[in-house]
Amino acid sequence: MAFVEFINVCKTYRMGDVEVRAVDGMSFAIEEGELVVIVGPSGAGKTTVLNMLGGMDSATSGTIRLDGREISGMSERALTQYRRHDIGFVFQFYNLVQNLTALENVELASQICNDPLPAEEVLEQVGLADRMDNFPAQLSGGEQQRVAIARALAKNPKLVLADEPTGALDYQTGKQILGLLQDTCRMSGRTVAIVTHNLAFTQIANRVIHVREGHADRVECNANPADASTVEW
Repeated sequence: MAFVEFINVCKTYRMGDVEVRAVDGMSFAIEEGELVVIVGPSGAGKTTVLNMLGGMDSATSGTIRLDGREISGMSERALTQYRRHDIGFVFQFYNLVQNLTALENVELASQICNDPLPAEEVLEQVGLADRMDNFPAQLSGGEQQRVAIARALAKNPKLVLADEPTGALDYQTGKQILGLLQDTCRMSGRTVAIVTHNLAFTQIANRVIHVREGHADRVECNANPADASTVEW
């Protein structure tokens, strides 16, 4: 059994009399410790996949499992616990609490889970040892995204989900964040899934899931992923 399993998953939305299939029979698997890139054009269903895997949305049909546990049949209460303890989220626009310092933002996440990592230690790991007492407005975009990654990692989650994590950053800063996510996977053995429209990111992945029109068009495995520092886009 794979660490993550999507088995014939569908997600349907109703807009008046119109039925929209955002995900249409999606199937793929992810092994533990892999860096996975889910790539495809806008509207292909990438973010819907991420939301269902993260427990923020539910499947209309099909089966979703993480580490042998079925997510697709969970109650709302169980999904809340799942999001709290098992998933670390990294968003495009950071989603930091503006009136809390970098350290307090990370501590806020670690306070809600069962087995957190020390907030100071995780901030040091992402290169922010000297910025812990700064508020988000006092940090650059790249530094804010590092806080967001630290916040996700401090929960000690089974899976880190990153939705267009470099989308609000300049090129050089984006490469640094991409490298940080790759290092997170390599050094800790944590499973990381990045959702993006940028095909260049596929070079660093152990597994690439190409999403098209609501289904996995093809899945590629890369035995020798490139280092993020060498990727150009």
